Amino acid sequence: MPRDACPYDVGVFGGGNSITLFRVAGIRIAVDWSWFFFLFIVIVWLSGFYGDILDEPGSTQSYLLALASAVGFFGSILLHELGHAFAARRNGIGIRTIRLWLFGGVAEMDQESPNPGTEFKVAIAGPVVTLLIAIILCVIGVQAAGTDNFRDALEMRLTAETTGPITMVAWLAAVNILVLGFNLLPAFPMDGGRIVRSIAWKVTGKRSAATRFAAALGRIFGFLFIGLGILWAINGNIFSGLWLAMIGFLVNGAARSASRSTISERLEGVTVAEVMDPEPVAVPADLDCASALEQYFLRFGWSWFPVVDRDGSFIGMAVRDQVEAVPEVERATTPVGSLTERDPGFAVKRTAGLDSLLGNPQLRRFGALMVTDEQGQLAGVITVEQLGRALQA
Repeated sequence: MPRDACPYDVGVFGGGNSITLFRVAGIRIAVDWSWFFFLFIVIVWLSGFYGDILDEPGSTQSYLLALASAVGFFGSILLHELGHAFAARRNGIGIRTIRLWLFGGVAEMDQESPNPGTEFKVAIAGPVVTLLIAIILCVIGVQAAGTDNFRDALEMRLTAETTGPITMVAWLAAVNILVLGFNLLPAFPMDGGRIVRSIAWKVTGKRSAATRFAAALGRIFGFLFIGLGILWAINGNIFSGLWLAMIGFLVNGAARSASRSTISERLEGVTVAEVMDPEPVAVPADLDCASALEQYFLRFGWSWFPVVDRDGSFIGMAVRDQVEAVPEVERATTPVGSLTERDPGFAVKRTAGLDSLLGNPQLRRFGALMVTDEQGQLAGVITVEQLGRALQA
């Protein structure tokens, strides 16, 4: 998979064109064409399921419950992916799109996690959200129907107290529990496999070795899914069997691809501090725009500069177009700091590995990233050219 499209998923990741539905906190929520096919299958199957459970085949209530359950199911998957997305944002990783498709959902990150701790936090966030959803649904069901009645509904046993809404809550709770268990299997690239990779990465200190280990587990589980799916299909569970076998093929292929040698292996063990320029030119935040244009932008001819405060701490980036957009009569009284773009992605720690920079969107935008020390002070700058020379070496 490309380094600039790192997926965290329920199931395995998909591809192809997608249709935008809406945005959540600036994150594009989209669906693949296969999602509509799956949505149709789920609604048709659930309408029959509710018709049998409630002994009302073909009733309006069974279809409405099926529709509400399908919405709740995909809503649960979306919340799972948003868990990954917000955890990634909190750790300085950009998120572009969450896409729902035939086999679940995928959150497309701008870059890989820079360290095993971040990898673990982002990977575990989705399952934690799914667990919370299951707990909330169980609490609602128990409060509404009582412990014994809700347990019967979870086990799909029809009683005199069974109602359509309680059955729907029980089904959604059961599905979220199943999704949680399945997704925590150590089958890379699913969440459980990524959790295993983060642990192996922490133990070995090597991302590539951890990836190969997790990918090997993923291939084993992929073959298990294929074998079990074929066995189910032979024994009469054709739909479930084929479904599991297809997931096995996808997991196996994704794990095999991840286990291959990547560019990041050539950079493994090399830190940003070893390659960076330790003497970056920076603009003081309290300098006025007129002086900044004359002393920096016009003098050096660059389109951007890092901005630092009086203590030398990195604040953000000053872009020439934004500084020049200030009316001339206001430039002498407008400090550069007031125009500074601030984004955690503009800077990396000097102890970070070079492989963590691959796919960084701000590196693509500016052609460079600022380097900070442990106190947040500007310590250097690393450019695309320096990264390229490190690869050649």
